[in-house]
Parts: sequence; C-alpha cells; structure tokens
Amino acid sequence: MNQLLPLFVIVPLSATFLIMIFGRFFKDFNKYFASCVLLFLVVLSFYSMISLNGGLSLYKVGGWQPINKIPIGIYIVMDGFNSLIVCIINLIGFLVVFYSISYIKRYTAENYFYALFCLLIGGMNGVVISGDLFNIFVFLEISVISSYALVAFGVEKNELEASFKYQVLGGLASFLILFGIGFIYWKTKTLNIADIRAAFSNGYDKKYYLFVQLLILSGFGLKAAIIPFHAWLPDAHSSAPSPISAMLSGVFIKAVGIYVIIRLFFNMFEISEGMAILITTLGTISMVIGVFLAIGQWDIKRLLAYHSISQMGYVVMSVGIGMILVSRGLKPEVASLAITGGIYHLINHAAFKGLLFLNAGAIEYTLGTRNLKEMGGLAKVMPVTSATSFIASMSISGVPPFNGFFSKLIIIIAAILARFYLLAALAVIVSIITLASFLKFQRYAFYDKPKNPMGSEVKEVPFPMVFSMIVLSILCLLLSLLVIPSVREVILAPAVNILTDPLKYSTFILGQ
Repeated sequence: MNQLLPLFVIVPLSATFLIMIFGRFFKDFNKYFASCVLLFLVVLSFYSMISLNGGLSLYKVGGWQPINKIPIGIYIVMDGFNSLIVCIINLIGFLVVFYSISYIKRYTAENYFYALFCLLIGGMNGVVISGDLFNIFVFLEISVISSYALVAFGVEKNELEASFKYQVLGGLASFLILFGIGFIYWKTKTLNIADIRAAFSNGYDKKYYLFVQLLILSGFGLKAAIIPFHAWLPDAHSSAPSPISAMLSGVFIKAVGIYVIIRLFFNMFEISEGMAILITTLGTISMVIGVFLAIGQWDIKRLLAYHSISQMGYVVMSVGIGMILVSRGLKPEVASLAITGGIYHLINHAAFKGLLFLNAGAIEYTLGTRNLKEMGGLAKVMPVTSATSFIASMSISGVPPFNGFFSKLIIIIAAILARFYLLAALAVIVSIITLASFLKFQRYAFYDKPKNPMGSEVKEVPFPMVFSMIVLSILCLLLSLLVIPSVREVILAPAVNILTDPLKYSTFILGQ
C-alpha cells in the first residue's frame, strides 16, 4: 500500500483547523502557512505521479482487506489519470494562494479565507483519489460547501445573490448524484467503482442502467457547468474574489465535474453508443453556445466565465468522440488520440484560464473595475500583467506556439480521422470566435487610450501576484512540449491507457 496517498486529504484538512486556531494569535500565520502546505502538496503530487511509472497505486483506509474478493473498506487509488488532476489541483492551488497574499488584504477575515481555501483543496483532492462513490460524494460536499462560502466572501449583494443561486443548483446536483448512488447501491450492493463495474458486467436491466447513467450525468454535469446545466457559473465565477475565480474555473469544475464524468463512464459503466453520442452532443453545444455568450460580454470575469463553458465543451466533445469509437469497436488508435486531446486540453485550460482570472484580478485590484469600457492604456503601466494576459489570450485562442493550439489541433485531427467533419469545423470556428473575443479584451484593456485619467497609484501589482502570473505564463509555453510524442507518451499515455482499458483499473483494485 502507498502510505503517502492519505496525505492529500489529511494535510489540507488539518491545515484548515490549524489556521483557524493559530491564525487568531499570530499575525500573517495563515497566509504563509497555507502557502507552505500547498507547496508541500505540489511536491507530493509530482513525486506521486513520477513514482507511479505508468502503473496504479492503492491505499486501504484502516487496513480493511476484501472479504470473498469483495472490497469492503475505503480505497484511495492513484493512476495515470487522476495523478495528472491532482498535480493540477495543487499546483494551481499553490499559485493562487501565493497570489492571494497581496490580493486578499482588501477583505476582512483573511483567516476564514485561507481556512476555506485549504478545505476546498482537501475536498477536491479527496474527490479525485477516492475509489468509491460514497467518498466521492462526501469530499464533493466538503469542496462545494467551502466554494459556496468563498463565492460569497465579499458579502456584497451580488456575491450573496450569486452564492445563493450556486447553492440552489449545487444542492439539486448533489441530490441527483446521491439519488444515482442510491440506485447503484440498491442494484449492486457495493459502492466501490471497480466492484460496481464487475457487478454490472454480470447482467443488468438496460432501462434501469440508462436511468442511473442519466442521473449521474445530470448531477456531475451541473457541477461541471455543461450546457444546459450552466446557469450558476457566470454569476458565481464573476462574483467570487479573483483567486477563487481562478480556482473554480481552472480547477474546480474539472475535479468535481469533468473528471468524475470521465472516470465513471469509462471505468465504472459499460460505454454505450447512445450515451457516448449524448455526451459528445452536450460537449459540442457547450463549446458553441459558450463562445457566443462570451463574445458580447464587457465584464472581464463574466467573459472569462462563459469561455470556461466553451473550453470545457472542447474537452467533453473530444472525450465523447473517443467514447463513440470505443463503443463501436472502431479505430482504437483514433479513439486514443481523441481522448488524449481532451485530457491535454483539460490540463492546458487549467493553466491559461487560471492565468486569465489572475490577470483580471490584477486589473480590478489596480483600477477597481471589471468593465472593459472603463479601461485602456494599461500596457504601459502594468507591463507584466499585459504580457502574461497576452500569452494566456493567445493560448486560449489556439494560436501557435502556445499550448492551447496543440491540444485543439489534436482534437480537430482526431475528429477528422473519426469522420466527424462537422465537429472539426465547429472546433475551428469556435477557436476563431474565441480569438476575436480576446483581441477585444487586449485592445480595450491594454492598448486603447485610457477612458479616465490614470493617477500615480495605477502601477504594476505586488510581487506575489506578479510571481503567480509569470509562472502560469511560463507553464502555458512549457505545456506545448506535451505535443512531442516521447513526452506525451510519458505524461498523457498512462491516463489514456487506464481509460481505454477499464479492466486494467478494475483488475488491479479487485486483485489487491
């Protein structure tokens, strides 16, 4: 057993309590302690991914062994897929919490912010590494409850309204998920993901099976804000403090939404063509409608929030294409390429969208506005913010040599090879509209004449904010290296293999 795996949950949850206790007595303890905790988790994440070496790792909480080959304990599992997601969560989390050292000073109750942030990280880590449905749900609730509070952290009217809407729809999503888990347990008498697959493979009622799949897809689709489940996202992401917006958009909707959908539909359910087509359709609709909703926005953070819907559409569509091919038993190499493109774009999105929200936070921190019509001329007075936002804008728009270009290229090539020519064309068109949207952002924020005279107080943001933006911009360039086959084989191939060969996952779990 891998004794390090529980630390992904134990460390951030313990940090939450320590911050609440010692933060009351020691000034600035919370911000530096939270940064150290996240830095430790970053090191642990990358060490765990490297040590896997393409295999799987397991920890049985309490040491409970299977009885008659039935797993009865809580299993914590790490493989090639969720190790990537854990690295994303903790790396972006560290950069965001370091950025917050300066940004969050404008708010009261910093102690609560850092405690809730660690709770959010612990919940997301728990969702990703849990090997059973019930603990996915438990950690899901830990993460979403802390996110409700963080969205409302400014306690202004807009923040409270956005948080309330988020809670209502989040509560509905949790109900659907718990309902689906209950139906699965009723039929299979187990909650372990690998064991559920084994139980379902022995025969099942197709209508019952389809009903359960729709419940799970609807619940986690709400968490991922896939259209038509997206109503909460624009308000929540735009109202939250910018570091939290970066976490929600760059990491949260992936960890508690997209990741779980991909994991369950590949490693727990048998892939059916009808469900694969439905998932691909939802991804395509999200990709197209999201970008059209974004292009008319003048509030920077709302513009970015709608683009999150669109970019996640790329991921879901690409993975859906892979699912269709797998269900038909056709072109396994193209199916692997489509899934690779989806996962690659998932990683890229965390970097460039996290960076864009930090850029928006830097502009709001300096000017006190998010309205593009009230900006202009910032390139001269905020050179780092301007340069990093340009890199992020080109990345999300799919302009070479930035990372977004290569993941979108793989998705488009996979769609063409799979003969989904319409989807490939839509992906290109959406990328062009995305570029138009971000050229508007660059022009109005940084290069137009200032709409209002800028005083001497308009200058570059403090070092912690600059540091996080620079690191993420470098990451947008470095992630382009994943297009190199030898690099892709080491980092992305283990994730694709565990999804396209579900028996590898279930055999390992049930054989331990």
